[in-house]
Amino acid sequence: MRAVYMYAAMTDIAALTGDENYRRAVDRIWQDVVSSKLYVTGGIGARREGEAFGKAYELPNATAYNETCAAIALALWNQRMFLLHGDGKYFDVLERVIYNGFLSGVSLEGDRFFYPNPLATDGIERFNQGVFGRSPWFDCSCCPVNVVRFVPSIAGQVYAHDANRLYINLFVSNSASIDLNGQAVEVRQETNYPWDGKITIDVDPGQPKRFALHVRIPGWSRDMPMPSDLYAYLLPTTPRYELRINGQPFSEKLQQGYAVIDRVWQSGDQVVLDLPMPVRRVIANKLVQEDRGRVALERGPIVYCFEGVDLDGRVANLVLPDREPLVARHRPDLLDGMTVIETKAVLNDEDGNIESANKTRQVIAVPYYSWNHRGPGEMAVWIMRGPNEN
Repeated sequence: MRAVYMYAAMTDIAALTGDENYRRAVDRIWQDVVSSKLYVTGGIGARREGEAFGKAYELPNATAYNETCAAIALALWNQRMFLLHGDGKYFDVLERVIYNGFLSGVSLEGDRFFYPNPLATDGIERFNQGVFGRSPWFDCSCCPVNVVRFVPSIAGQVYAHDANRLYINLFVSNSASIDLNGQAVEVRQETNYPWDGKITIDVDPGQPKRFALHVRIPGWSRDMPMPSDLYAYLLPTTPRYELRINGQPFSEKLQQGYAVIDRVWQSGDQVVLDLPMPVRRVIANKLVQEDRGRVALERGPIVYCFEGVDLDGRVANLVLPDREPLVARHRPDLLDGMTVIETKAVLNDEDGNIESANKTRQVIAVPYYSWNHRGPGEMAVWIMRGPNEN
């Protein structure tokens, strides 16, 4: 996926030179990727041969290449696209990459790595071949060294600014001092994101200063899992995020995906963003053949998967009815703490027929980034829906 690094370089050229030909080219390429070649996890690269994109809507799950390096390249490219255009949709993609397609590529301990990141596996043959198990190193070691470089760079993606605008792009507990036209502005975030959608932002300019604070309102909180029609939520809802300034509601129209708060800021000012995080069913565009009749689960920016270790070894025979309730529950005891999704699924028989109701069983889904931490086994992001629900 060296081409994606080239796209990032092209975007830099467009920004530095103002060349409209470069800008139009990278815009078209970006739209093509997010409209037909991007996995729901933020991974890219359908084909192992040549580490390449496939054709439009060619998004196989079990054979997906989704190189960890490619996820990093996509994140870096989207950061540059944001710097070129100032649109929050690029950070919507970048956030999806960070929490899913990239994060799955490194173990929780930080010492083992995936080269490819598939969306489904049988857990037997490919693990025996050493293809999908995390490894301590590779002969071609691009992924580990890129992970080492990329993780520290994420801190530099949280904020962006120019002389009179301050952008909050990612939500993470931190404190920062940002120079706005010669005046230091202290910013502090407190949050348990991505498990909780409440973000408290304290702003301290030292002395009163007017500037525009741009707070990104993620696409997933506005019923848009992707800035295209490649994926959609099965049951659309009315956005219900809340933004308050010093306790008072703020509800101006968004500008390029941001709530823009233009005012004279003073020490002690506080912004609170509350993003509800219901569990959502995601469906793919019907042109994605492998995902027809299937559904994926998502909560906030996190994409989920089912693992055989939780289901007597099998997930390929699961059917998730559309009307079955989905319950989010935080599990501090599981892999350093995570929120899982609890629900009930129906089991298929060996011929693919849904068995009787007494085969319904309680199941859990775990964040995609966490799979393969409890041993090899079947895994799937996309689960079959009921026969009359497609």
